[in-house]
Amino acid sequence: MSSTILIALAGLMGAAGVVLLAAGAHGPQAGAGPDSAGQMLLFHAAAVIAAAVTLQQGLLFRPLAVAAAIGLVVGAVLFSGDIALRAFAGHRLFPFAAPTGGFVLIASWLGLAVAAVIALARG
Repeated sequence: MSSTILIALAGLMGAAGVVLLAAGAHGPQAGAGPDSAGQMLLFHAAAVIAAAVTLQQGLLFRPLAVAAAIGLVVGAVLFSGDIALRAFAGHRLFPFAAPTGGFVLIASWLGLAVAAVIALARG
């Protein structure tokens, strides 16, 4: 069930990423903000789908991999949400939202790596 939810969230992230990239290309706020936010969402949407699929295949240590995949969603949303809000509304999501999202993303990527190593060691 958790993999299905993760894939649904990845679909929403992907859709939002395309919208932000389009806004960056055609909207009055065109520029690096919407483009960066859109790329962050699209890239991590694919990573969340990959994590969900590898979870279903038993290639990752489940508890850590689920936490890492959720972290990818949360981190990408914080990071891109802060950038997009600054571009479109002129203010931040909250102080340090983008750096917090970035830290969560880094920790989540490391968590996926450790989940793979644990699954490999368990054989």
